[in-house]
Amino acid sequence: MLLSLVTQVQTEAPGHIWLTAFVIIVGLLAAVWLLTHLIRYLFRYGRESQAVPLPSAASSENSAAFLAASMQGVIQKLREQEKELERLHHMEKERAEQTEKVSEEVTRNMPAGLLLVNASGIISSSNPAAEQVLGMRGLAFRRCSEALGENSRLAGLLGECLRNGTIFRREQVEHTSPPGETLLLGVTIWPVREGSDKIAGALCLMSDLTELASLQQQVQLKENLAALGELSAGIAHEFKNALATISGYAQMIRSENSKGETAEYADLILEQTRNITQVVAEFLKYARPLEISHEQVLLQPVVERVVAELQEAIPTVKITAQGRFGHVAGEEGFLRQAFLNLARNAAESAVDAPDGGRVMIHGSTALIGDSEVQQISVLDNGPGIAPAAMRKLFRPFSTTKPGGSGLGLAVVQKIIVQHGGTVEARNRREGGAEFIVTLPAFRAVPEAIESSQGRI
Repeated sequence: MLLSLVTQVQTEAPGHIWLTAFVIIVGLLAAVWLLTHLIRYLFRYGRESQAVPLPSAASSENSAAFLAASMQGVIQKLREQEKELERLHHMEKERAEQTEKVSEEVTRNMPAGLLLVNASGIISSSNPAAEQVLGMRGLAFRRCSEALGENSRLAGLLGECLRNGTIFRREQVEHTSPPGETLLLGVTIWPVREGSDKIAGALCLMSDLTELASLQQQVQLKENLAALGELSAGIAHEFKNALATISGYAQMIRSENSKGETAEYADLILEQTRNITQVVAEFLKYARPLEISHEQVLLQPVVERVVAELQEAIPTVKITAQGRFGHVAGEEGFLRQAFLNLARNAAESAVDAPDGGRVMIHGSTALIGDSEVQQISVLDNGPGIAPAAMRKLFRPFSTTKPGGSGLGLAVVQKIIVQHGGTVEARNRREGGAEFIVTLPAFRAVPEAIESSQGRI
């Protein structure tokens, strides 16, 4: 290309152009030389850069390794912390399960009944003691009014607590169990709140106070009888003296006027004085303190004698005795009077029964705690006891019989209480009434035996 360019310059240009062409050719050659040296330098630099790493690359790789190691350390620490948290969570779960188990055991074995009712009136939970006190099973997840009864006082207190947050402490309420037994319950009820205002439910603690109330009544009855006996002994004595005087004058009037209105009036006076004398005598039996020996009394012949006497007095009523009659400690005469009063009341109640009057005296033994007791039940098929009469059944001068003194059952209660027993009444499901007498069984006291060894 250079030769052609030179040839062209020689043929076309004049002489003064030769210098310019020479300069151009030298420049081109210099450019070629520089280009060649530049290519060699670049080629050699590339090989050296491949053989020896650059300082910046080494620094980059060291930074990456440091970051990777740091990240690995962080991950390892996180894993260790995760394992520690998992261990703590497992320990907390075991502790919560153990606490819940202990709480369940305490609730299950506590002697007081426990009911937890939610805001809707549904029983959330209950313990066995509550089921035993209320006399029913499966209380959980039942509506409170349904389980306890629409007219139950206990259900009413729980409802008021849920509505108004009212707290009831040591309330005494009557509850009727499914078998129809009336119980006296001591209850404490307070609301369960979420936060400070909202009522989430109600908690009820209950205990059966029936036996305790019965014991308190017996103690109170003994105290009242002692006070009444001291007060009435003198008054009754004066009554008897006055009645004897009235009766004597009435007999004198009747003997002098054996006919006419005067004699009739005298007979009426005598009849009324006899009635009043009988009432005073019964009242003295009730009011006078009893002197009771604690000898062994076999109940079988006592009951047989009562059956024989009453069958002869009221032949239209069938009277029977069955069961086991053991030994009790007490006074035979007083016990026979108590059983005779109970059996006579039962026979008089059953005398008009449509299918014939029937009275049964049933005996049995039982264990109450560590003590053996004798129970005697007097059952009849009469109309039963009215609810109004049930509340004041053993009160003196309370009677539903025409011409009755109202002291028969009061005397029975006094005799049984003085013997360390109890007497209660209830209506039978199949009709009629039942009186249950409970007496402590006789326990022989071992006699001291003198040692046959010689004295020192």
